[in-house]
Amino acid sequence: MQLAATGAAAKGKDLILLAPTGSGKTLGFLLPLLKNLDPAKGGVQALILVPSRELALQIEQVFKAMGTGFKVNCCYGGHAVKIERNNLAEAPALLIGTPGRIAYHLKHENFDESTITALVLDEFDKALEFGFQDDMSYIIGQLRSLKQRFLTSATKMEVIPEFAGVRNAEEINFLASVAVTPDLKLKKVITTAEDKLDTLFKLICKIGDERTLIFCNHRETVDRISDLLIDKDLAHDIFHGGMEQDERERALLKFRNGSIKLLITTDLAARGLDIPEVQYIVHYQLPYTEDAFLHRNGRTARMNAKGTAYLIMTEEEKYPFLSGSIETEVLKDKGYKLPKDSEWQTLYIAAGKKDKVNKIDIVGLLLKKGGLQKEDVGLIEVKDQSSYVAVKRSMSRKVLEALSNERIKNKKVKIEIAM
Repeated sequence: MQLAATGAAAKGKDLILLAPTGSGKTLGFLLPLLKNLDPAKGGVQALILVPSRELALQIEQVFKAMGTGFKVNCCYGGHAVKIERNNLAEAPALLIGTPGRIAYHLKHENFDESTITALVLDEFDKALEFGFQDDMSYIIGQLRSLKQRFLTSATKMEVIPEFAGVRNAEEINFLASVAVTPDLKLKKVITTAEDKLDTLFKLICKIGDERTLIFCNHRETVDRISDLLIDKDLAHDIFHGGMEQDERERALLKFRNGSIKLLITTDLAARGLDIPEVQYIVHYQLPYTEDAFLHRNGRTARMNAKGTAYLIMTEEEKYPFLSGSIETEVLKDKGYKLPKDSEWQTLYIAAGKKDKVNKIDIVGLLLKKGGLQKEDVGLIEVKDQSSYVAVKRSMSRKVLEALSNERIKNKKVKIEIAM
């Protein structure tokens, strides 16, 4: 898919890239963009619009990891406008952002749009679903130097809105590719409305300590399930649009590094986010559309792996997108044990890239001063002003004591368990 996209983009035509979640669409448009970035030119050369903050940050991380030498900046709601304005003063070659925040910067003339020749509308169908039409229409209307547009989607769109300006595009469609056909097993768990929470708890205990995503239709439902699991002393985290940005990032981070195995979420986590393969999906509430159902299930059984999606339903519930017979899972009344906490725990370090701290610094500190072995250290993520590292839970308290007065880059920093 990436090769096909790069080859098609080289012709200079607009490009529509259709591929399932988790199939590598990000590089599918970053590679062609990179070919057209010119180090001799100043100003913003390419703009990527995305429907969520997390997706913006993820694309920024991927581009930085490519080591291109080109400056990239990310703008999104919940991030300090002042910091973004300062970053834009020395224009990046690549600008990534959510429609609302990019529209804000355009209106306040915080960057010069006249140098932008390439536009990517990533997860465009999701952006429309989130109601970003007006902001996207305004932004695109201001970009008068565009030579090429890329539109990506995980679903086939019947009509592309006129404001997108896509003309005579070449379509690359990998939605039905055999290479990404999932080996997904569907199972329904029949319950009553009154017993639904209890049924979910039994199912969680049956699944055990495997990485699991629980999908709900509403934030309130996510919070209600979380309250139950807190009462049951079951480690988990939540993810939805009503949370602060740093809370959302921390929840995804702990899910990525394995210190949390259970994440309860709305459809905000169904697409485009950098989260690992999960073996189990639980639909506590089934979504309203088939597309949403497919995207949720796309979080498991990716790239020929196997996965199971559980559907918690009442006998009366009917959904047109559920065709054929679905195996029924019968849960026992008793006998399930509470899943164990993960063997990993996340530590927060109050220093990051802005302090010239990198992963090697953190590993050195943990091994030389913290008394850990290599196998005791898991995934490390270094952000602008903070860092997070997974360590063996059995060693975390000991590490905190050992590092209580230590320094990184000659600076004493706070280190604590990430909550």
